[in-house]
Amino acid sequence: MKEKKSKNDIRELPLAALEDMVIFPGNTIQFDVSDKRAVAAAEAAMLSDGYMFVMMSRSEKNTEESFYPLSGKEKGEGFNENIGSVVKITQMIRLDNGMLRLQVYGDGRSVLIEKDPLSAPYDIAKISPVAEDVVTDSIKAEAIRRELINEAEGYASETAGINGMMLRFRKIRNLSALADSIISSLPFNLDDRLEILGTAAVFLRCRKLLSILKNERNIIKNRREIAEKISLQVDEHQKEYLLREQLYFIKNELGENDDDNNKEKSEAELFEEAVEKLDAPEEVKEKLRKEIRHFVYSYFSQEGQVDRAYIETLLELPWNKTSEDHDKKIDINKAKDILERDHYGLKDVKERVIEYLAVRTLTGRSDASILCLVGPPGTGKTSIARSVAEATGKPYVRICLGGVRDEAEIRGHRKTYVGAMPGRVTAALKQAGVKDPLILLDEIDKMSQDYHGDVASAMLEVLDPEQNKSFRDHYVELPQDLSEVLFIATANDWDNIPRPLLDRMEVIEIAGYTANEKFHIAKEHLLKKTEEKNGVTPSMFRITDGAVKKVIDCYTREAGVRELERMLSKLCRKTAVEILSRKGKAKNKGPVRITDSNIEQYLGKIKYPSEKLNGKNEAGVVRGLAWTGVGGTTLMVEVNVMPGKGELTLTGQLGDVMKESAMASLTYVRSIASSYGVADDYFQNHDIHVHLPEGAVPKDGPSAGITMATAILSAVTSKRVDRKLAMTGEISLRGNVMPVGGLKEKILAAKTAGVTTVLLPYENMINVEEIDKEITDGIELIYVKHMDEVVLRAFETVSKRTRSKNDNKKSRA
Repeated sequence: MKEKKSKNDIRELPLAALEDMVIFPGNTIQFDVSDKRAVAAAEAAMLSDGYMFVMMSRSEKNTEESFYPLSGKEKGEGFNENIGSVVKITQMIRLDNGMLRLQVYGDGRSVLIEKDPLSAPYDIAKISPVAEDVVTDSIKAEAIRRELINEAEGYASETAGINGMMLRFRKIRNLSALADSIISSLPFNLDDRLEILGTAAVFLRCRKLLSILKNERNIIKNRREIAEKISLQVDEHQKEYLLREQLYFIKNELGENDDDNNKEKSEAELFEEAVEKLDAPEEVKEKLRKEIRHFVYSYFSQEGQVDRAYIETLLELPWNKTSEDHDKKIDINKAKDILERDHYGLKDVKERVIEYLAVRTLTGRSDASILCLVGPPGTGKTSIARSVAEATGKPYVRICLGGVRDEAEIRGHRKTYVGAMPGRVTAALKQAGVKDPLILLDEIDKMSQDYHGDVASAMLEVLDPEQNKSFRDHYVELPQDLSEVLFIATANDWDNIPRPLLDRMEVIEIAGYTANEKFHIAKEHLLKKTEEKNGVTPSMFRITDGAVKKVIDCYTREAGVRELERMLSKLCRKTAVEILSRKGKAKNKGPVRITDSNIEQYLGKIKYPSEKLNGKNEAGVVRGLAWTGVGGTTLMVEVNVMPGKGELTLTGQLGDVMKESAMASLTYVRSIASSYGVADDYFQNHDIHVHLPEGAVPKDGPSAGITMATAILSAVTSKRVDRKLAMTGEISLRGNVMPVGGLKEKILAAKTAGVTTVLLPYENMINVEEIDKEITDGIELIYVKHMDEVVLRAFETVSKRTRSKNDNKKSRA
């Protein structure tokens, strides 16, 4: 669109309404436009010469009136509200959602004469330029100019907001331009801006601006006076408080506080009373009194908040307070009953805990060794600690150390730090409320260390009976007696516990549960627990013993019983859905019965099929035994021999220790091969491949040494090994069989897989004697000292069975 000019300088320009924005002549400003008609007006202006007419529209938060008054009303002397600004668009950028970002320059004032809203998607304004006064009195104009600059400087000095603009103001000689520059640069309200824009007369406009500046300076002055009065009032209150506190302490020293009960007590007085009632060493009380005196003077400061938190922490700690049963002897029979009630099996663990409690009761000393329960997840370590707390009548507090890597978590932060707090041990005492609780240090093997410090080193002082009598928390800054605390730690693997820390604890190993133990735990504990948890009653839910055993054997593979509990909970949830689904139906109103034949309908396909023996005896295939974090398992070792250059290949994701064990096994076999009729150059002309199936599972450790040696010798000599035979033991280069660990789990895994004979290191005989007969019954255990015995047993078994089969065939013939 092209602008049209009449003979009377009347122009037609696109009209844009700018919400809560006033643009003055000579002012460059950047803003975003979202109104569709304003966007259309800006686009039309850019298609022409870039000029458009803008007026301010009020947003709803300012007024409900629209911006087009055209009513002829005047706000003040010489004010015309139909005056707007002609602007030149110098830059236009399109934004998302149809918005425009404009940069415009104020070209001059004009008066809106008429608008035509129907001619285009935007309004067209018919405007006439405002003719400014010709200043004839130069002295008066200069006087007003200097007064404006003076008031602007005064405003700047009181607000520190426009100091950088004063140099620009002083350079402006034109009075009208100076007024517009000042009003556009200062943070005045919209009404004042409109007043200045809508006043065409220059002198009148300047007088209005002077009035606005003086009014703003008076407002600033009054605000400053009010703030000073409030500050003085606060200072007076603080002064009065300090004087009253000083007067209280002076009267207290002179014994003149007889009327204290008749007045409201201050916070410091309440702290003083609490100190007098506190059962604590005199050193603690003296420290508290000192902190209270400091608190009085820092009451209104940030330091006062720190002092208050510190005093409250010291008052809440149980310095000399003990549990109710502190002086009573522990009832050993009661402790036995509680352990038996809460846990099935774990005979050795229960005996050791009872022995520990008995010795502690007889000696009366609290510096007995600290127990550390080590075992796989879900075996009841935490619940044993809870049962011991119940048996001893001590409060139970748990501290989880898993993932703790900052020493300050144990020793606390110094109170000078922002957000400082005591360490976990002190917080546990505060939570227990007595100085002799049972504190469970859970997952002590999961601690880590970094640049913040070594957490394990901090725990040394906590667990050492010679040091923890005067344990110092960085926050408390006073010695705390931890000698009467009964510490019990738990861990999954003691190899991850630093040696100095492990040396301060007595380790009790908790092995995984047998299938029979899991069955009894499920029947006596877990079923009742899961039924209550899922809202199922015994009248709704029936599960046979066979189904429970199938859940244990085919749906869980763990040392503990957590997964078993989840499977039983799933059965209860399925039962709840089935009960509610058939509600109201006449048939099938009895309980849901789950048996070993229909259990797959509820739990899905079997997850862990039972391990099966090989279909036949083979050469180069031997079954080993391994320990895992979830119990024992059998481990097949397969060896193939092929023509080659004497290379040894190891596959199955083996660890370094197991690789070294395989090389030691090969070395031993080569040293005795000639006695089995193997040619001297056999190993130079053949490659040997040792593989352990389930290659996705990492494997490591030395206990498969005799298994790999037997498999290599079997493959080299083509002699078969009994498929019902399993073995475990470390091998030396001389063929000696050395002891290994995890025998309970390994024997149980062999029994579950259907193995009938297990070869074990002779030195492990004493360990096997401690295993329950429930595990060893039905399986033949043979103890060996040397590989000669292993080979003799493995190969001899096959030959005997082969001869017996041949004899049977002959007899049938």
